[in-house]
Amino acid sequence: MTDAIVSQVVERVAAIIEDRIRYEVNLVRGVDEELLDLSDKLKTIKNVLDDAENRGVKESGVKGWLKKLENTAYEMDDILDEWNYELLKRETEASAKSKQKIGCSFIPPPCLCFKKVSIGVRRDTGIKIENVKAKLDQIFQEKDVYKFDPNSQPRTDFVKPQSISMIDKKVYGSAIQMKKNEIVSKLMLDAANIQILSIVGTGGLGKTTLAQLIFNDPQFGEDWLKIWVCVSDPFVEAVVARDIVNSVGEKTIPPDANQLELALQKLRESVSGKKFLLVLDDVWTEDRGKWEPLKINLDCGAPGSKILVTTRNERVAKMMGALDSDIFYPKELNLEECWSLLRDSSGKSEEECGNFKDVGMKIASKCKGLPLAAVVLGRLLWFKNLDGWKHVERSEIWELDNEELKLFTHLVLSYNELSPALKRCFSYCAVYPKDHRIHAETLIEEWMAQGYLPYARGNGAVELKGREYLENVAMRCLFQDIEKSESGEHIEWCKMHDIVHDFAQFLRKDDDKGRGCQVCDPSLVSHVQKYRSLSWDKGRGCHACDCLKSVRVLRIKSKSAPPVGMEKLIHLRRLDFSNIALSKDGLEIICRLYFLQSLLLSKCDLTEIPREIGNLVHLRRLDLSWNRELKELPESMYSLVELRSLSLAFCSLKEIQKEIGILVQLRELDLSCNFGLEELPESICSLVELQILKIEGTDINCLPEALGELSNLRRLELCEFKVGSQYNKLGFLKKLYRPLIGSLDLEIYYSSSMSEMVELVEDARQEQVKTLLQNLETLRISFKGTMDERERSSLSSSSSSMWMEVVEALVPHYKLNKLVIRGYEGSRLPHLMSSPLNFIKHILLDTLSEVSSLPAMWKLPFLERLRILEMEQLKLVGREFLGIESSCVVAFPTLKELKFHSCYKWEEWEDITEEEEESAAISIMPCLILLAIHSCSSLKKLPHRLLRKASSSLRSLNIGDSTELVKTYGEDKEGSAWRSISQHNPQLQLYK
Repeated sequence: MTDAIVSQVVERVAAIIEDRIRYEVNLVRGVDEELLDLSDKLKTIKNVLDDAENRGVKESGVKGWLKKLENTAYEMDDILDEWNYELLKRETEASAKSKQKIGCSFIPPPCLCFKKVSIGVRRDTGIKIENVKAKLDQIFQEKDVYKFDPNSQPRTDFVKPQSISMIDKKVYGSAIQMKKNEIVSKLMLDAANIQILSIVGTGGLGKTTLAQLIFNDPQFGEDWLKIWVCVSDPFVEAVVARDIVNSVGEKTIPPDANQLELALQKLRESVSGKKFLLVLDDVWTEDRGKWEPLKINLDCGAPGSKILVTTRNERVAKMMGALDSDIFYPKELNLEECWSLLRDSSGKSEEECGNFKDVGMKIASKCKGLPLAAVVLGRLLWFKNLDGWKHVERSEIWELDNEELKLFTHLVLSYNELSPALKRCFSYCAVYPKDHRIHAETLIEEWMAQGYLPYARGNGAVELKGREYLENVAMRCLFQDIEKSESGEHIEWCKMHDIVHDFAQFLRKDDDKGRGCQVCDPSLVSHVQKYRSLSWDKGRGCHACDCLKSVRVLRIKSKSAPPVGMEKLIHLRRLDFSNIALSKDGLEIICRLYFLQSLLLSKCDLTEIPREIGNLVHLRRLDLSWNRELKELPESMYSLVELRSLSLAFCSLKEIQKEIGILVQLRELDLSCNFGLEELPESICSLVELQILKIEGTDINCLPEALGELSNLRRLELCEFKVGSQYNKLGFLKKLYRPLIGSLDLEIYYSSSMSEMVELVEDARQEQVKTLLQNLETLRISFKGTMDERERSSLSSSSSSMWMEVVEALVPHYKLNKLVIRGYEGSRLPHLMSSPLNFIKHILLDTLSEVSSLPAMWKLPFLERLRILEMEQLKLVGREFLGIESSCVVAFPTLKELKFHSCYKWEEWEDITEEEEESAAISIMPCLILLAIHSCSSLKKLPHRLLRKASSSLRSLNIGDSTELVKTYGEDKEGSAWRSISQHNPQLQLYK
């Protein structure tokens, strides 16, 4: 793990020496030699780090040696930071005095320019370097005691092969099924009081899996209120109560509400008199005082209610009130089951594993029956040949006597396969609480702030390396509950299993109590020493003293005050100040933290940004969203040449200055819901690296032509893309280089000009336009015009076919999930409406003035909701709509909701014949739940035979504002018309 920071220091020292020679700088006497010697020793140590990292997991002496080396390397890195800080400080002060515009011209080279720093500062730095070197000399001598092997096989980063598919999640083991049946039988027994049962076992044994099987057993039907809450550590009574209430759903408590009395009151109201099954997963606390208030209020549930607790500690189960007879201990997988799970997790079929089974069974025996161990080891073996399997089987790690490692032995091998940099990134994740939902972008930024990501050339290369690291760690099952982005390209959220979190904590365990501090909480000091990361949740008046000075990641928690003396935290790389009211003076202090890479100032009530923001020349991400009073940006913003992501969402900027093009490195620009923004400048074409542009909710009607020059743009988020003579040309889309993803609202403004219609058709036909739309999930097409009847009639008869061609060309056939068409004046709907080769689920047709019939929409295999509004010329819904074409047909196999509204001329809905109704082979709308017909005044009756075919699922018939239908069905619900529909479904409800 230490390799990353050692490599960083070696590179920075090399830059100093190189620039000393280049610029002929005279250092303080002796510092030159000290730096050279320090660099040489670090390089020598670096050669044995791979062996040291592997041995450090099991040998406490080696682990202590690595910790000293890491601390010393960080100390040296901090010294270099301080030197560079003095340089930047003097540059900015000199720039301010001369009243020059702060720009990128003053940015120093990556070296440390000794010439520009005073002799006093240089001398102090020389003394500090000399002290660090003395510590390193001792560490260098100690390395020989451990006899590290410099030829230890280097580890390489895990590369995900493109051809491997995901493995279906299965539940292995007959024992878990038997245990599940045993517990369910116990839970089904009547009891006068609420009964508490518990599942107890070590981490990775499958306690949660067993609880999930029980929770989803069909015997817990609709008469049970089922509640699942993941508790984890720490056990906060108000939070647990809030999660129970919110899971019930009838009453909710805001996430930031931590008042215990309020939470308990709503808890009591939510379960009072109800028979419930409550699962409390992963409980750790042994404090009865934390459990009693919840237990008292849960007792108001109906007799027979059950609470099922999973925990690793038998004392927790007994503290919560489980009797010995109600505590269950899941059994480990037997050897054959463990081998099956390991084999499947390794990606090999039973047939392929003939040569692997003997050694595989030996590896499986070392999993000690833990399912998680089998999965992790299986993934480790995925890409190994037989020799690789034998190497794993012979590994000495399983024979360790260290009691603390018994829980982690199945993770150590996977961990040792990580590169040194990946080890560091993985162990850092213990900085988050257990069961924390980790945001991938935040984690990568924090890795970058800590210096864990290697330098990589190219715009965004460091961030891409971070994503690669994240994927590599996830592939080894060291993360769980992974949530992908909408496009499926990246991990957006993930969690760590508790046992994996424990292991990551173990890796950072430090037996050295560290320096004492009379001002700061010792736990804070220890945390900063281990992680150089801190979540600040203290009140006002708290100080950031020198013992916290090395922190690089700082999160200021909501409703807490920032530490006094924050200007001392000069090593900060990432600062999250969101949701804290920030004064101008406070922001100016932040602008002196010159090494910041990520600065989050969302919802800080900012009214202006000081010109000193230009001092933060290393800034890569700046979030100014939700500062509604922010009107403009200072010109000094454009000196931030390292900026990659800028969010101005929900601000009130009236315009973006032309100078925005100076931010050439910008990768993501978020202007969404910026209500004062009316246009984008042509200079946006200078943002050649821009990948994501978000402008939904703005007043921008016309996009600049220059946007088409952004070859790296892969995501454009806008609420409406307006097409017309006063807006954008549809052909503009072909200038975008990459397909759009997500949703698109396409507003087409037309006039009486035939040439405009011809141009629209030609643009829609272009292959580049079709390609740009092929990955959309939601497409809304709205036609808007000002033609009167005379102008409309003056158009040639070919205009109708032009409308059809436009829609036919624009609607993609694959991936589209939802389609909305409004204001359409063609006489026929696009082919998509009757093609079984698509995945569309929702269709809305609104204000279609010329369509007089519906196509064979019965063919749509995944359609769930169909709404038809204001179809002026519709008079007949014929048999083709249902597809009654043969003796065997399933029409609308997944349709759940069908609505007609304001079809005033609709007179007839053609029914099936009596013979067809009697045919058991015909199935029509088998999943239909709701049929609604509103404001269809000419329709006199519904197709009785057709509805009887769907009546088993139909629950609601709504015929509001449809005069003739109300006469037929609504005036006498006992009449023959109603009976003919409802006799097969007593649960059908009529609404009028």
